[in-house]
Amino acid sequence: MVIYERPVRMEDIDAAGIVFFPRFFVYAFEAMEHFVNDVPGRHLELFTKERIGFPVVRAACDYRVPLRYGDVIRMAISVTKIGTTSCSFRYDITRVPDGADVATVEHVVVATDLKTLTKIPLPDDIRSLLGAHLIT
Repeated sequence: MVIYERPVRMEDIDAAGIVFFPRFFVYAFEAMEHFVNDVPGRHLELFTKERIGFPVVRAACDYRVPLRYGDVIRMAISVTKIGTTSCSFRYDITRVPDGADVATVEHVVVATDLKTLTKIPLPDDIRSLLGAHLIT
């Protein structure tokens, strides 16, 4: 499991003063980018040099507690499934410092050749990183 923390920023908030629901998917993407960078600089290299992307093909979120501007969230990132070309992530989001169980985001990504927009096998180093964080 990898941990990613970030504050709730002004641009995350809607007219009701709470985090606008689609921002949770932005948080998940940020956390995934952080996760892949456990192999330092790898996300940038995959995208810019090798032209490999990981578009989301399925996303879901269960919301439990609202967040407000200034809250800090902690995301525990886990891998729930690894396929030939895809993998599934889960992000358990809590509020720091009270530990409130805020939400769970799940999404599936597919390794994609960005030139042809076709799926490709997961790169070996990414597969290894994913395997190190696979939960059952």
